[in-house]
Amino acid sequence: MAKEMKATGALMVALFAAVSVLPSAGVARAAGDAGGGDRTWKSADPVVEKLATFTSRKDWQGAAEYMKSEVARNPGSADYNNLYAYALRKGPNPDMNLVFRHYNEALRIDPNHRNAHEYIGEAFLMVGNVAKAKEHLAALDRLCTFGCEEFTDLKKAIADYEAKKK
Repeated sequence: MAKEMKATGALMVALFAAVSVLPSAGVARAAGDAGGGDRTWKSADPVVEKLATFTSRKDWQGAAEYMKSEVARNPGSADYNNLYAYALRKGPNPDMNLVFRHYNEALRIDPNHRNAHEYIGEAFLMVGNVAKAKEHLAALDRLCTFGCEEFTDLKKAIADYEAKKK
C-alpha cells in the first residue's frame, strides 16, 4: 500500500511539473490585466517578436496590418488568427465582425486555444453578450485542469463587467 501511494505521489508530481511548463497555446503572455489590458508577447516566433514592437507602442493599427499580412501567409495558424483579432479589437473602432471571424477561425483550427477563448470572451463583453462570454469561461474551466491565467482573467473581466452594469 505504501509503495503504491509513493508511486502515485511521484506520478502526480511528474504530471504537475509537466503541465506547469507547457506553453499557453504557443504564445506566452508576459504582462496584462484581467480586464483585457494591454499585453506584451514573448515568443521564439519572429512574427510574434515583431508584433511585440507594435503592441509595446500601442500601435494597434500597425499591429493589425502586420498580422493581417501574416494571416494571409499562414491562414492555418490559430495563434496568428488569434493575435490578428486581438490587435483589431484593441484598436479604435474595431470591426467586431472581423474580430469574431478571426477568433472563431483560431478556435476552429485549435478548439483548445486558451488565449482565443479568453479573448473572444472579452470581445463578447465589448458587445454586451455576457452569456457568450460565460460559454468561453466554461470552456476554459474544462481546459484548465489546474487553473490558468486565461480562466482567471476572463472570470475577472466578466465580474467587472457585471459589477458596472448593476
